Amino acid sequence: MSESEQRRGVVAVIEPGGHKLPLSMAGPGAMGKTGYWRTQRPVVNYERCTGCYLCWLYCPDNVIEMVPGKGPRGQDIPVIDYDYCKGCGVCAAVCPVKAIDMVDESKFLAREKEEGGGNA
Repeated sequence: MSESEQRRGVVAVIEPGGHKLPLSMAGPGAMGKTGYWRTQRPVVNYERCTGCYLCWLYCPDNVIEMVPGKGPRGQDIPVIDYDYCKGCGVCAAVCPVKAIDMVDESKFLAREKEEGGGNA
């Protein structure tokens, strides 16, 4: 991979059938902050999470960071950046142990307000 390809965000170059195809990954929040239109948000049950990285791998907005060794059993855990998460549910759909639930955004915000309001 050339130096100019690396600067443009190319993470790999594959050559199927002799054709050079660059692969790149969008940065977190490449489409901008979510705002208030998200209807559901993913919530991780860390007791159930195995740290398999599938949510991280398949997140189309690249807003999941895997934090090494912070789970209750020492497993890597996903931390979701809700400022940029669109609530698409891909992470919940690919989770093999169903550790991610899609929670209604309005109920989540109401419950958070009752509890003294932390960061959303």
